[in-house]
Amino acid sequence: MKKGLLNFSRIFVGVLFIFSGLIKANDPLGFGYKLQEYFEVFHLPFLSGIATGIAIFLCVLEIVLGILLLLGLWSRKVISGLLAIIIFFTFLTFVSAVFKVVTSCGCFGDAIPLTPWQSFGKDVILFLLIVYLFIFRDTILPVIKKQRDQVLILFITLTASISFSLVTYSRLPFLDFLPYKVGANLPALMKTPEWAIPDEYLIMYNLENEKTGEKKVMSDKDYLKTEIWKDTNWVIVGNPDKKLIKKGFEPKIKDLMISDASGTNYTNELIENPYYNLIIVAYNLEDTDERAIAELNGIALKATEQFNIRTVLLTSNSAQDANAFSNRMKLFTEIFYADAVPLKSMVRANPGLMLLKNGVVIQKWHYNTVPSFEVLAEKYFSK
Repeated sequence: MKKGLLNFSRIFVGVLFIFSGLIKANDPLGFGYKLQEYFEVFHLPFLSGIATGIAIFLCVLEIVLGILLLLGLWSRKVISGLLAIIIFFTFLTFVSAVFKVVTSCGCFGDAIPLTPWQSFGKDVILFLLIVYLFIFRDTILPVIKKQRDQVLILFITLTASISFSLVTYSRLPFLDFLPYKVGANLPALMKTPEWAIPDEYLIMYNLENEKTGEKKVMSDKDYLKTEIWKDTNWVIVGNPDKKLIKKGFEPKIKDLMISDASGTNYTNELIENPYYNLIIVAYNLEDTDERAIAELNGIALKATEQFNIRTVLLTSNSAQDANAFSNRMKLFTEIFYADAVPLKSMVRANPGLMLLKNGVVIQKWHYNTVPSFEVLAEKYFSK
């Protein structure tokens, strides 16, 4: 019985940590964005600049510890490390759930979004299993006996996980779980169908008894059902609150609004363009790769001159900063503005390039992998 439970715990925890690490390593920049949210909550802004580095470190650590646990290598150190990690993450998810400061923990990236309470529940289960492993850690024997082979396995695992994380960081995720993935129809993902069920709310009244001073909070339904309104001693204090009791339909893209410097909405015009159009996404011009911006600007100029392709640059910077940047870089592209959150989801790069046609994402590139204008022309524009 003990051996069976021990093997189950070891396999379950090991596989889950490997899966979690790989999912996040597939999109280390996205995991870094999530860590930045936590740093803001805990007033640690000085860590935001190295959030992606920390993200890659945590991804590699999860993968390596998970594999070593499955193989039973260095069980005392490995299980102690897993225990420290799960205590840390359980604390984070508990804070997120109780204080509602981060709506999604990012435990499995964007592949399997979890609510804060779901994340906390998962971590509690993992914590109990790891504690069990910790108690009987000395009974876990290594699958590989030779020390030289053990070190080789560690080296290969470490090298492979680091390489995978760096490749996805310097390119794009191998698997794109975001709504702006290749093939996505953006206008369709932004619409709410007629059959969609809206959010369901209760109107909450703050009541006070003028005679006794007693206070209570009551929903609009209970207010009518109990007929408390007939008692003139009970009065409604302040404005009623809305309490969400059932989440309704929510479009996958709900926060994209593209405007010009004056605030005019250009969202539909840009994403529903029936012809090819290029969108350069640089959510933060202060940190963007200027060499890449210059190359993209050259592609935009040739695309317009030879094929009348419209190219725009999307950023979350202020119009004043964007204009100064445009003048300094001698940009040919039009500049439009959107919130940083959807821009970070469009392309995991700063800058990145999207090719749209009739609202569909035809292709997108990290600035390190943008093809030459000649390749773009031959593959897309000239057809």
